[in-house]
Amino acid sequence: MDHWKKEGLIVRNTEKPNTINTLISDFERIGLKPGDVILVHSSLSKLGWTVGGPVAVIKALQTVITKEGTLIMPSFTTENSNPVIWHFPPVPKEWWQIIKDNQPAYNPRYSSTRAMGRIAETFRTFPGVLRSAHPQESFCAWGKLAEFITRNHVVSPVFGNDCPLSKIYGLKGKVVLLGVNHGNNTSLHLAEFRAQLPNQPKEIQGAAMSVDGVRKWIEWEDLVYDDDDFVTVGEAFENTIKYNPAKVGQATCKILPQHEIIDFAIEWFKRNRKYEKKTV
Repeated sequence: MDHWKKEGLIVRNTEKPNTINTLISDFERIGLKPGDVILVHSSLSKLGWTVGGPVAVIKALQTVITKEGTLIMPSFTTENSNPVIWHFPPVPKEWWQIIKDNQPAYNPRYSSTRAMGRIAETFRTFPGVLRSAHPQESFCAWGKLAEFITRNHVVSPVFGNDCPLSKIYGLKGKVVLLGVNHGNNTSLHLAEFRAQLPNQPKEIQGAAMSVDGVRKWIEWEDLVYDDDDFVTVGEAFENTIKYNPAKVGQATCKILPQHEIIDFAIEWFKRNRKYEKKTV
């Protein structure tokens, strides 16, 4: 479906358009407040038609949490990765070296996001927004703790104890799922890392980045992160705490304590994920 048809469908399915003010009221009603540290995953279309589109959503969030809070969104550039392990879509083997040799180096100022949605893509361009240096799995942040959240994001392990997700955990931040489910909940990758499961598979990742001002292709070993069961573990957590989601515009919105869902997921992965030891 092209953009105009999709927007027309959203208009027809929207009873009353969202505005910055109605979104502010909705976010306040469901529990966001000044000073909150929030990691937002979102779908603009699920909100219903919004005056001002992604800009309105971002401004509403900023208004509610204020500059004393911190707004964080993922800004992944997953096309800047090892083509050998691509599945969505795979590319011919003959292309692999061409891609490695020609992929532009990650630049936090202008490397666009991939499959993050319009809100996250717009957010990375906002005044005062900082972006972490990871060439593949960066995060953007605005507010009081933006510099702390985004600094020193090491290449490997990408979702390890020095990544932005771990810093949000230490701050007892919140995960906001705005019109999306736990399949988009990147915080669960930190739980995968911390679970330290026996025989968890690893892979060779890679990306183009600037090293001392020179574009280089670098490779590193990291875990094979897998979100296939994220919806299941997220719903299990919600059932445990008897969580009831709310509405923002027309979207289902969930606000969850990040440290609690990560701790829950660590134990869930230990019980439910099993990996066979590879034989040489």
